[in-house]
Amino acid sequence: MLARTDLRGSTPTLAELRRALPRGGTDVNAVLDTVTPVVHAVAETGTPAALEFGEKFDGVKPTSVRVPAQVIADALAGLDEQVADALRESIARARRVHADQRRATTRTQVVDGGVVSEKWIPVRRVGLYVPGGNAVYPSSVIMNVVPAQEAGVGSLVVASPPQKDFGGWPHPTILAACALLGVDEVWAVGGAQGVALLAYGGTDTDAADEPGAVLDPVDLITGPGNIYVTAAKRLCRSVVGIDSEAGPTEIAILADDSADAGIIASDLISQAEHDVLAASVLVTDSVELADAVDAALEQQVAATKHRERVTTALSGEQSGIVLVDDVEAGLAVVDAYAAEHLEIQTRDAAAVADRVHNAGAIFVGPYAPVSLGDYCAGSNHVLPTSGSARFASGLSVQTFLKGVHVIDYDEAALREVADKVVTLADAEDLPGHGDAVKQRFAGSVRP
Repeated sequence: MLARTDLRGSTPTLAELRRALPRGGTDVNAVLDTVTPVVHAVAETGTPAALEFGEKFDGVKPTSVRVPAQVIADALAGLDEQVADALRESIARARRVHADQRRATTRTQVVDGGVVSEKWIPVRRVGLYVPGGNAVYPSSVIMNVVPAQEAGVGSLVVASPPQKDFGGWPHPTILAACALLGVDEVWAVGGAQGVALLAYGGTDTDAADEPGAVLDPVDLITGPGNIYVTAAKRLCRSVVGIDSEAGPTEIAILADDSADAGIIASDLISQAEHDVLAASVLVTDSVELADAVDAALEQQVAATKHRERVTTALSGEQSGIVLVDDVEAGLAVVDAYAAEHLEIQTRDAAAVADRVHNAGAIFVGPYAPVSLGDYCAGSNHVLPTSGSARFASGLSVQTFLKGVHVIDYDEAALREVADKVVTLADAEDLPGHGDAVKQRFAGSVRP
């Protein structure tokens, strides 16, 4: 089921490694021609265009974009108590972790009378996208909302596709998660049109087609989605900030012969069940382990609920087993791959994990599966994909903060450095910059 790439006995360059490793992904450019008219239409006409495209793509048109408060309350009241308890625990753990990410203002005394501070200001209003599709993702509500709240964002809106089976509103479990988090503004709109409406805003209408509440645009959009959502985020990023252009989800596992083949197989399957494009990659120096994982996959895939989807993902070009000479070579491979989720299942797993440079999140040892991070570890599961973990981070409190420098110099402090400012302004042929300093001292600064 899993194709093999054998790198034993070779020392590939970084460029060769990147070419050799399993990698699928999607071509966002391929859908831009489809998505661009959607974004432009919503930019021009707002809510009517968003609702029309929603009816076309989702097969349902809600009576209003904003979900009524009673619908949200009813969703929580009808939620299975075990699910509610699990969501509360997930929220509590995520809050614990994200609260510790808050940044303090720094104040640097550059010279007497000259201070530069950096303060962190939350984004004013954010749009948090929660996808529909193959699964229901209340966990994505938590992973987007909690860091935004802990950052101090004052205005949050969650957008999620309307569902035909639920009266044109988002899935009730999504709404219940919003209620548990205290989010009272939820829009029943998804896809590219949902992203565009978040970016440009509009005016809601109720069932009687009377003017409703204003749908204010946001300053930042976060959250994963399909290729059409990603394309819309790319098109809107000149108007709003975005967290990333998320690709299909992925897991890489670095393992040696001490690892349990059954556990590895189950972790590969857990990622593959997200999407036929999901990537599951095992990097190991043990042929025996690779063979055992293949055997375990054959048995477990046959028994899993979404076996058709899983089989397609595991047999795709994005998935496979990479054989290496030793764990040291394996580290080079996983750094080149830069997985969204990286599991380390080796001897001295913590020490090995400490040497990893590139990963969205690192899961250490056999008792830290990716699914723990998806729900209840306290970490965030909105992570960089498609190799972008080489330069990008997952969603965190920092995503929702802006670092602003505050410069406070008195007359003496400016006078001390004024001639240097004038010199540098002249060197850059920007005499007006120097004149702005000279003017303050009525010619007492060097010409």
